[in-house]
Amino acid sequence: MILTCSHLSKSFGTDMLFRDGTFRIEEKEKAAIVGINGAGKSTLLKIIMGELSADTGEVTLARGKTIGYLAQHQDLDSSRTIYEEILQAKADIIRMEAEIRRLEQEMRHAEGEKLSSMMEEYSRLNHEFEYQNGYAYQSEIIGVLKGLGFTEDDFSKKCSALSGGQKTRVSLGKLLLTKPDLILLDEPTNHLDMNSITWLEDYLRGYAGSVILVAHDRYFLDRIVTKVIEVEAGHITTFSGNYSAYAEKKRMLRDAAIKQYLNQQQEIRHQEEVIAKLKSFNREKSIKRAESREKMLEKTERLEKPAELNDSMHFTLEPNVVSGNDVLTIRGLSKGYTGHPLFHDVDLDIHRGERVAVIGNNGTGKTTLLKIINGLVEPDAGSCTLGSKVTIGYYDQEQQLLEEDNTLFEEIQNAYPTLNNTTIRNTLAAFLFTGDDVFKQIRDLSGGERGRMSLAKLILSPCNFLILDEPTNHLDMTSKEILEQALTSYTGTVLYVSHDRYFVNKTCTRILELTGETFINYIGNYDYYLEKKDALTALHTASSTATRNAGTAVFSDSGAKDWKAQKEDQARRRKLQNDMKKIEDRIAVLEARNQEIDELLTQESVYTNMSECLKLNKEQEAIREETDRLFEEWEALEQEES
Repeated sequence: MILTCSHLSKSFGTDMLFRDGTFRIEEKEKAAIVGINGAGKSTLLKIIMGELSADTGEVTLARGKTIGYLAQHQDLDSSRTIYEEILQAKADIIRMEAEIRRLEQEMRHAEGEKLSSMMEEYSRLNHEFEYQNGYAYQSEIIGVLKGLGFTEDDFSKKCSALSGGQKTRVSLGKLLLTKPDLILLDEPTNHLDMNSITWLEDYLRGYAGSVILVAHDRYFLDRIVTKVIEVEAGHITTFSGNYSAYAEKKRMLRDAAIKQYLNQQQEIRHQEEVIAKLKSFNREKSIKRAESREKMLEKTERLEKPAELNDSMHFTLEPNVVSGNDVLTIRGLSKGYTGHPLFHDVDLDIHRGERVAVIGNNGTGKTTLLKIINGLVEPDAGSCTLGSKVTIGYYDQEQQLLEEDNTLFEEIQNAYPTLNNTTIRNTLAAFLFTGDDVFKQIRDLSGGERGRMSLAKLILSPCNFLILDEPTNHLDMTSKEILEQALTSYTGTVLYVSHDRYFVNKTCTRILELTGETFINYIGNYDYYLEKKDALTALHTASSTATRNAGTAVFSDSGAKDWKAQKEDQARRRKLQNDMKKIEDRIAVLEARNQEIDELLTQESVYTNMSECLKLNKEQEAIREETDRLFEEWEALEQEES
């Protein structure tokens, strides 16, 4: 155990964030804190760090353990370059190296006891230097910087001149390189592109210490965490497993709560009907029996209405006019800026009903493509042609067309005068504007709130071609799930840019990856993209030299035989992955039991009982044999998959 939080409570004024919350973090454990915006996730991290005090309860860090923290916003006003700032994380190793060099110089002229003492110190320092990977610290720094999306040309940039997102990435890199025993990360993926997020996933999965994450990236959480700490409605609850396991458990609990609530409501209505009937008899005995039932009903503890029964949690999208089959035709499209080409000779077709996700690294031109389609940016060459009866609804975080003097309610009402008050409030609630929030003026909204308001307004539009630029930014997980549900049932066409891989995986039918100044087309969701990425990228790289004019590398697996082979390959891989997952789950159970036995063997009542010790040792031996066998099976499956 590295961290224990016991009976924590925190409120601001009359707003209670959480009360009597207890959880713990084991060594090497990776955990996520989840909850809606405003639930108190960041506050909980600050309490753990000691930046805020809890109203009640205590936080205990294991003796001798170190802790590091990355907040959402970084005030990195340093005159150092990026490389120099990151280098501060290795200050102890650098001082150690300087001391080793000093001793080497002085030992040349020392003798006798002094030389012996210096050699002993030199040997100790060398051992410690090697143990802390001192000989490779510079390559380690470069690896982290590149992993977080910095190029070698960026290393010499001054930190004071960086954007907020770049400063956050520098602070993240610095924290990772200090290697504390426990890392707290608050939204670490906000300013990372997909490649950097994947790198961070791999880094944290292999990290030797413990990690607590606050993140809205569900794909990221699924790959890293084994525990979820939920902050909801004032309670802190712990769930085992990754985010998907947590979401499934929550669904089951909420389904049970809904059923329990509905059953109680049915019973209440039944009792009320019986009471009314008894009173209608107007006889002394029947009236007494009615009064007795009324008293029992008054004592009944009424269950709260579960959120899932609130209609504001769901809405549907439906275009007023059906477009033609050909929604967008792009031919010979090229765009670049001085000394920086983005893409060239691109040919694309988008058809009615498709949901197309555009992915790629930051700065490659994804948003520029959307702006060209919307007529906001002129291409260098080529054309974008809309099909018959196509009307565009565009969500652009940089140009949100909202009336500053309107309240949120008025903004929706003025744009859609035929909507009733309930529909307007439900839509706003789906994007986290509830209660008196709907009477806020647009001018008083934060940047994130403006983004959510613009998306809510767009979602109601009668357009049949939605173009969205990072639609899930600033949405909590519940709102993301609502948007996913709305888009997957949408009968119009969607083209969007997103770094949210879980969202992409759930909603898209096709992926366009912008890489190497062109678009590679994948017919499928994000899981399919991951399966085929390396093979298709290599194939494109090999063929692009011979066919420079093919601006869009389309790999649609056309042809009956290719399609059948692709499906068979997908099925085979899914079976392998399922088999591997079952083995991983069994290994986790065995390792947990093995650890449990280790703990039992430290108890006096057990280690003084010879027969019990023999029994537990025999069980551990069986666990080791089964674990070894399972690892061999897993490795065989992994080789077959690769």
